[in-house]
Amino acid sequence: MHDNFSVNFSLKGITSILIGFYLLGAAYVIEYILDGFLIEGNALGMLSPQLVEFLIIGIAFIVFLFSSLAFFFRGKRLAKRFQYALWNHKTKTAFWKYFISICIIFLVLYLLKEQGYIDFITPVFLLLYGVLLFLFRNKENKNYLILPALCLVLGGLCFLIPSYWYSSLTILGIAHITYGVVVRN
Repeated sequence: MHDNFSVNFSLKGITSILIGFYLLGAAYVIEYILDGFLIEGNALGMLSPQLVEFLIIGIAFIVFLFSSLAFFFRGKRLAKRFQYALWNHKTKTAFWKYFISICIIFLVLYLLKEQGYIDFITPVFLLLYGVLLFLFRNKENKNYLILPALCLVLGGLCFLIPSYWYSSLTILGIAHITYGVVVRN
């Protein structure tokens, strides 16, 4: 008998690969926007700082939305294959915990931006994302602890070296892709 929550909502396989590609794409697009904004001859240099902030927040929201949809559609497919109900009490509780956790992460990042602590946005995101991954882990799978530990290490490095944010998000995206390829079940 399968545990409905661990089968339907997990980072195994294509879900982790998609989240990794979303993180890689978001990191690249944000880096491109910021570089273009700072270069004088670039067309993105004509944008206002508020518009650049709006674009980056929009990219973060799109990554969250697509990652959540990857969880949902994989869970829906597996629930249909194993003939289980996708939504039961346990999965509804987990969904609300996930949603509230993501809202708290966005709120903390927004407050950091409003207070002017721009250099701490990525490290705090990585630390909170690592905590989120740890809280939603599958107790039997010890290999999964690599992703939260990596988030905590990369978050610590970003605190020490603020310009390491792009590399950290790239490494996290590659780690998600690798985890998805290695752990396919």
